[in-house]
Amino acid sequence: MIFIEICVGSSCHLKGAPQIVELIQNKMKEEGLEDEIVLSGSFCTGRCNREGVTITVDETVYTGITPESFRDFWKDTIVPAVENKKGVN
Repeated sequence: MIFIEICVGSSCHLKGAPQIVELIQNKMKEEGLEDEIVLSGSFCTGRCNREGVTITVDETVYTGITPESFRDFWKDTIVPAVENKKGVN
């Protein structure tokens, strides 16, 4: 199981956090990963970036995630994290 935490503080909210949450929820459902991912929100993580949203995956912080960059973030970060956790169990 991996833990994904989306910053929903005012800055990230204005930069697209609600859209990112929706994209993640949709991908989780499409790929049948509801039992593999715990999705939550947090207030400011102190890593504000000029654009995009801050996302913490397990304990690694990623900044600047936008709806436009989400597909690559999912493919390059989330999918490998899920696969690594499955391989550990």
